[in-house]
Amino acid sequence: MKLVNNRALTLLAVTLALTISGPATAFNLDSDAPITVSADNARLDDTKGIATYTGDVQLVQGKTRLNAERVVLYRDANGLNRVEASGQPARYQQPTRDGEGETDARALNITWSASDDQLTFEREAIIEQNGNLFRGDIIHYDTVRRVVTAQGGDTSTGSGRVEMVIQPRSTKSKQGSDGSSQSQ
Repeated sequence: MKLVNNRALTLLAVTLALTISGPATAFNLDSDAPITVSADNARLDDTKGIATYTGDVQLVQGKTRLNAERVVLYRDANGLNRVEASGQPARYQQPTRDGEGETDARALNITWSASDDQLTFEREAIIEQNGNLFRGDIIHYDTVRRVVTAQGGDTSTGSGRVEMVIQPRSTKSKQGSDGSSQSQ
């Protein structure tokens, strides 16, 4: 049974990667656009390279937005390398690669790692894009290879399974009841 679950999970991940064209990168560190942070409170430990923001935190870079109750930014000699956000839920939004819609993701914990090129959504994770939906306890998104993996969760807090809703492709024309073709 475990082999069947692993195959199903792999199929779901591949289908999601093909269906949902996720963000190119969470925050583009090569961009000239600054990352703007606003919050009710802030604490900067320059020695450790850690900035902690609490209370209605908003990170914005261009059209990429992250809203959370608490955000911790980690910097090293190369600059920003990790963002950890938590909230009820924390919310990440970014336009799709093709500009046709927006990726809207929510989870109790969201982590972005520059070194891994990975976004991780943990606990009650939901990603929506153009009517498509992906839900799981943990969702990892490799922003370079565009690979999504997901895990179900504890059955005491939900179904314990990964769930996905994929919208049908729209057609350019529909056939009328008289057999004629109609444009949309």
